[in-house]
Amino acid sequence: MGKGDNHLRGLLIDLDGTLYHGGRMIPGADAFIRMLREEEIRYLFVTNNSSATPEAVADRLNGMGIPAVPEDVCTSAQAAAAYIAEQIPGARVHAVGEIGLTTALLAAGLKLDDERPELVVQGIDRELTYDKIAGAVRHIRNGAQYILTNPDLLLPSDNGLIPGAGSISAVIRAASGVQPVVIGKPSAIQMRFALQRLGLEPQETWVIGDNPATDIAAGHAVDCPSVLVLTGLATGDNYKELLAAAGCEADEVIADLRGLQEWLRKKLT
Repeated sequence: MGKGDNHLRGLLIDLDGTLYHGGRMIPGADAFIRMLREEEIRYLFVTNNSSATPEAVADRLNGMGIPAVPEDVCTSAQAAAAYIAEQIPGARVHAVGEIGLTTALLAAGLKLDDERPELVVQGIDRELTYDKIAGAVRHIRNGAQYILTNPDLLLPSDNGLIPGAGSISAVIRAASGVQPVVIGKPSAIQMRFALQRLGLEPQETWVIGDNPATDIAAGHAVDCPSVLVLTGLATGDNYKELLAAAGCEADEVIADLRGLQEWLRKKLT
């Protein structure tokens, strides 16, 4: 049975560029999520963001008019914490990141340790210092495993694009000589974590996103069918080139969220 042949039971939905731009909801996002709730379709908001807690992400969505609760959110920080806890329960971890990352690590029963960590886990850190980089490199060169929450080189801000976790990682990789285990999209690790939380199989769970290199590639990595929406990075003019560059295909390409809602109605009937 091929991808998408089973009855649709769940969705893994990207956020930035798919449901909103910056602090502005993309038209139709609120109605689409309300429809999922009414139809009792299981879903998670899957984000490479490691800086915010699920509570903060849900608050932001609600503030834009998109219904959300923290349990709807799956961050790369949560996936990283679960990955580490499965490998080494109660592990000693040195964190380079923000509150979303440290909160997730502690919630998974891990111990923050800046002296003799077994692992270094790194995400976006907008208060990054040379000393933080030096500490992470020292621990990795001394044998600590290196975990990267997400590979994004850039992320949007109110002042345009700013360096992301992947850009920080480039410095740490160069200095340590070690390649990290990557958790977030397009890695399969976060996707498997999200599927486990939904309790669904890949073939019955569609990935929805605007970025072929992260969202669609991540779906491909775990054999989930996917929908590319032309609401963010991908547009009607560039989506074929972006898919080719990502080396994958979307099962559906849909122009906007109202079209996505119509597509879902047809899938459900």
